[in-house]
Amino acid sequence: MKPATVLLVDDEEDIRRSTAQSLQLAGFCVGDFAAAEAALDYVTPGFNGVVVSDIRMPGMDGMTLLSRVHDIDADLPVILVTGHGDVQLAVRAMREGAYDFIEKPFDTQHLADVAARALDRRALVLENRLLRAAAGKQDDVETRLPGRSPAMIDLRYRLRALAGTDADVLIVGDTGVGKEVTARALHDISGRASRPFVAINCAALPASLIESELFGHEAGAFPGALRPRYGKFEHARGGTVLLDEIGSMPADTQAKLLRVLEERVIVRLGSNEPIPLDLRFIATSKAELADEVAAGRFRADLFYRLNVVTLRIPPLADRREDVPLLFLQLVREAAGRYRRDFVEPPPHVVTEIARRDWPGNVRELRNAADRWVLGLGVDGIDAGGGEAVGLAEQVARFERAVIAGALQAHGGSLKPVYEALGISRKTLYEKMQRYRLDKKDLGRHGGREAGGEE
Repeated sequence: MKPATVLLVDDEEDIRRSTAQSLQLAGFCVGDFAAAEAALDYVTPGFNGVVVSDIRMPGMDGMTLLSRVHDIDADLPVILVTGHGDVQLAVRAMREGAYDFIEKPFDTQHLADVAARALDRRALVLENRLLRAAAGKQDDVETRLPGRSPAMIDLRYRLRALAGTDADVLIVGDTGVGKEVTARALHDISGRASRPFVAINCAALPASLIESELFGHEAGAFPGALRPRYGKFEHARGGTVLLDEIGSMPADTQAKLLRVLEERVIVRLGSNEPIPLDLRFIATSKAELADEVAAGRFRADLFYRLNVVTLRIPPLADRREDVPLLFLQLVREAAGRYRRDFVEPPPHVVTEIARRDWPGNVRELRNAADRWVLGLGVDGIDAGGGEAVGLAEQVARFERAVIAGALQAHGGSLKPVYEALGISRKTLYEKMQRYRLDKKDLGRHGGREAGGEE
């Protein structure tokens, strides 16, 4: 397990430096940050450490940081530091999941004791996750990228195979399928997990500032550059850079990026000094870059440099058998996020959810799960429309919906269905007879598929 770390966030430089030094003298590995956004680059579901943050800061404050950290991992301890008049705010933070709060002025030994207890708790959480994985339970990759369809099983296999390498990766998929989630999962199971994960939205970078944002600049490099500044590539050294929607990157910047990918060196604006980089690049695109190359909108040499390893994430319409289980998992996550009791959707709701196409993919399905947890129901589905039934009937209805969705996804071909569901051919036939499922009605066509089984 990687060394435990305390991420210390405080915009007051003198307090931050003295507190960091005190924690280091107490034996902690400390990373200190003036802004919460910079600390978030180090927070992942596998992060072995805790966060200590002041509450009142410009930009992202401590309460927002607490929420963002728990969106990534609800079990990661966050310790908030408060002023004398902020105790009520701190109590609210405790209710929202903060590990503890410390009032200013504080004794550094007290902070060290609280941090040590939080690190012990974090170590137990991470150890428990490893033990669950060793016992055959879902590991972190399967939890974050669930699904029994062949495409998702293959995706998880390829992620684990890539984890021990530094190969750059291109991830292709429709909007909302989970391209960034896949990229973060790859980072978190790699040897770079303790280093930053820096996501760059190529479509949102202003053209006039894109080079400065990526490569950094020296003082005086252009009007308004009063001091030197790290670019995002330099900030991420040792970690992973996600180039989100790389097809939107301007052509001249594509040429500069190609050189970075080939040489792993950058030069800040206004400087001639090369800076070596140790980085893995992951790029995502919702468009087929080969088509963008043919249309003249993307450089062919950059495409071939990125195309060493390509991961394709299928839309939900192509893996309907995953929808029921994925929806239930998203409902559980939403219940935890909103601190609501988990109320399992009735079978008729899950069945209808499995029938829908979900053009917005996982993002749209997550929104439906959020609405369900908030008591707003799912659009077009009567939440109370099903009669009261026992557990056995609920399980049967759910099982029927999963099998029907799998048959639809595979066009009525049985072999990929029983392989995806992890059951035998005989068991699938028996269940189809029990639930009166006809592959010709559920498939896109009857008969034998190419390379498949009737």
